[in-house]
Amino acid sequence: MVNAIVVGAAGRMGGRIINAINETEGIEIVGAVEYKNHPAIGKDIGEIVGLGKLNIELRDNLGTILSLGDVIIDFTNHTASLTHLEIVAKGKKSIVIGSTGFSVKEMEEVKRLTKNTRCVLSPNMSVGVNLVFKVIKDISRVLGDEFDVEIVEAHHRFKRDSPSGTAMRIAQILAQTLKRDIDKVGVYGRKGIVGERTQKEIGIQAIRAGDIVGDHTVIFGGLGERLEVTHRAHSRDTFARGAVRAAKWIVKQKNGLYDMQDVLGLK
Repeated sequence: MVNAIVVGAAGRMGGRIINAINETEGIEIVGAVEYKNHPAIGKDIGEIVGLGKLNIELRDNLGTILSLGDVIIDFTNHTASLTHLEIVAKGKKSIVIGSTGFSVKEMEEVKRLTKNTRCVLSPNMSVGVNLVFKVIKDISRVLGDEFDVEIVEAHHRFKRDSPSGTAMRIAQILAQTLKRDIDKVGVYGRKGIVGERTQKEIGIQAIRAGDIVGDHTVIFGGLGERLEVTHRAHSRDTFARGAVRAAKWIVKQKNGLYDMQDVLGLK
């Protein structure tokens, strides 16, 4: 049995992850953590997420309960996740991180810390999205520079970062396959007389509205035809199930930094 601690447990994703753990064989919830001064600290996490009493108190310090778990599942934010990764590395546990928005410097620190622990870090834990990651490599390799590439992502009004981590990962994959530098060719929205589109640019557009869980479309536009690859998430449960799958997988791996492509055997 894999013992899991969920960080960000009282949030929207945290609640869905705990429910997914409750529905999955071979893994159980043994701890729950939120930020200091969260109004639910001290309450039973099962009652918070709608599962009834689980006799697991919501804590405000991961370090005090780290020894209870085999793996930590963290969907908080890039700053908090980096702190939690450091705690996990010192405790020689495993961690699954679904946070986005890591800077280049922060990613360097992630790589350093994961020399001493096992970590799955992915901007999107969905099985379908990770299949999209694989498929667009093949498509862009075949179409090459003759087709323009645009990415459109849509999320709920509460999302703080833009573009989404998934959209940026798609852009990075396309740029690498097409031998381009995304820092030089990425175009984030357009306004005014911007001139004719260049052949090398990769457009990335963000939409924020209502309660959209997460939509991503990659457009390959040629002269006379267009190919579109779209993934739509209907609920956060798809990300939660992917995170739980990653948690069960990572505890059996060697130290290092992994992503969902590794978990799903797509590499």
